[in-house]
Amino acid sequence: MNVLILAAGYATRLYPLTLRQPKPLLPVAGKPMVEHVLNHLTPIKAIRRVYVVTNAKFVDAFERWAAHYRRDVCPLEFTIVNDGSTDDSNKLGAIGDIHFVLTRQPIDDDLIVVAGDNLFSHSLEGFAARGQGLQAPVLGVYDVASLDLVRKYNAITVDASGRITFFEEKPAHPTSTLSGIALYYYPKTVLPRISDYIAEGNNPDQPGRLIQWLYPKTPVYTWQVPGLWYDIGSRESLEEANRIFAAPRP
Repeated sequence: MNVLILAAGYATRLYPLTLRQPKPLLPVAGKPMVEHVLNHLTPIKAIRRVYVVTNAKFVDAFERWAAHYRRDVCPLEFTIVNDGSTDDSNKLGAIGDIHFVLTRQPIDDDLIVVAGDNLFSHSLEGFAARGQGLQAPVLGVYDVASLDLVRKYNAITVDASGRITFFEEKPAHPTSTLSGIALYYYPKTVLPRISDYIAEGNNPDQPGRLIQWLYPKTPVYTWQVPGLWYDIGSRESLEEANRIFAAPRP
């Protein structure tokens, strides 16, 4: 399988920190947050290559980071993909970036897609195992413990098998605190449907919209993320993540 890390955003809410540095390369507990993501992916032995999709503004920064990371830290093979965008006015959007990579890189295997600003405290090995075992799309889910937070993300209902029976992006009236996060397993047989989504003229941003479109067409399952999960979207969440991830673990 392969991994695609979404890292083409401009993170304007974090200015001035992200004026010259992409958000996934900002340090958390002493290392770039994308390395926290990769640390919890590397236990997955089936990973063959990691693709990082970024933009024209930050491609050089990711190339420099990947050269160091390959040499000194991680044995995985990396490909940095430049989507050609330069700012928020011409960005492709998260789903647009997935489609961009799939149409320009030789990906013919199952694919894990994860946002480069998602922090986990536990291994994602079980997530990959669920996707491999089901050979169906799998969405990582997390209990955000707040209906207000769910309104920022999405609302989900699942059956006894964990299959999604209802999904709504940015719900106005959620009834559960369980929410999908930017962690997806797509078997290679499902990847062509992403081109179908784009061809229909659907919203190319907010990757959860792809799940909302997909689950009525094919079974989509869930995997509950263990431990802690942080979505870094503000200076406050970045500061909190620094405190939490720098603290000694029991």
